[in-house]
Amino acid sequence: MEYFGRVVLAGLLLLFRVGNVRGAEVVNGLAPCNFPAIYNFGDSNSDTGGISAAFQRTPPPNGQSFFGKPSGRVCDGRLIIDFIAENLGLPYLSAYLDSIGTNFRHGANFATGGSTIRRQNETIFEAGISPFSLDVQLWHFDQFQERTSEARNTSEDSGKLPKPEEFSKALYILDIGQNDLSVGFRKMTDSQIRASIPDILDHFSAAVQQLYERGARSFWIHNTGPIGCLPIYRIYSPPPDPGLVDPYGCIKSHNDIAMEFNRLLKDKVMKLRSELSHAALTYVDVYAAKYGLISRSNSQGFVDPQKICCGHHESYHVWCGQNAMINGSEVYGAPCGDPSIYISWDSIHYTEAANHWVANHILDGSLSDPPLPITQACHKQVHQL
Repeated sequence: MEYFGRVVLAGLLLLFRVGNVRGAEVVNGLAPCNFPAIYNFGDSNSDTGGISAAFQRTPPPNGQSFFGKPSGRVCDGRLIIDFIAENLGLPYLSAYLDSIGTNFRHGANFATGGSTIRRQNETIFEAGISPFSLDVQLWHFDQFQERTSEARNTSEDSGKLPKPEEFSKALYILDIGQNDLSVGFRKMTDSQIRASIPDILDHFSAAVQQLYERGARSFWIHNTGPIGCLPIYRIYSPPPDPGLVDPYGCIKSHNDIAMEFNRLLKDKVMKLRSELSHAALTYVDVYAAKYGLISRSNSQGFVDPQKICCGHHESYHVWCGQNAMINGSEVYGAPCGDPSIYISWDSIHYTEAANHWVANHILDGSLSDPPLPITQACHKQVHQL
């Protein structure tokens, strides 16, 4: 009954948001965009079931706080992309790779956990890296767009597919890059990682240009978060010197590189604006939102940001939802009692509560360039009043 109640509530909220978005007020002299669909490209921060469908299904307790069962997300509930869909009055995105119960009428999600911008020479099994890098996700989108146009003319399931003319009216979200830095932390010196960033972002820029050539016009681009604040870097590596961490337990050098990545990403977005004359590109400072939460965790009702809700990460490590033999006994990576007060779900991914907090701080446009809410992200710039 609890799960049923959540579903009903979500449905009511969605209906409210549909009406609210369609009747949204003019902001900065701009009308709401009324996006008919979302197309998302990214990694596990926005994967709603892609890697789970392609390989092993995401196990419980993932999904326990909202869906009542595993939903393909590495989280106890919803991700930022889910709150974006709610805000725009659209259904949650089905993963492109999932063949069961999918509906692509209002968009599709090409993100997969472990994805990188630049293709890697490692495999998902040895390093947590997805074979579905950004270029592969674009191949998937190309095929999706082409086959959708063909299928709507012949398929009885055309009601589950987007209308071809709506591709140019949709919102295109890119939330990727964290894993490119993660690979670098394992394999390179800090100077080598910094030197690799321009090439990574050249690949990113090429992806945006390809989407533009395919008709995409409205882009919502997330920068990468404070990767040095992820607890995994404190539990699976030797303890860093106290002078190398900030007051919130974040590794300074990792965050410095993330900020350098973001600075160059913003420069790249500015350049793309001058090159793609009909595109509206919004740069979203997710780093600021996430670090704002981490640095104010106590005042926002959360525990220490280095505490992990799911799994066992003290004298030994058992991954969230997994079983391991420890000293002859089987140990389960169980969840905490109340995920709503934790920021970290499993040492890498955020809890639903943290995702909700971050979403609330980016969707209004206060951390965006241009400073427009997501409902106005089809507009190229703010009109001067």
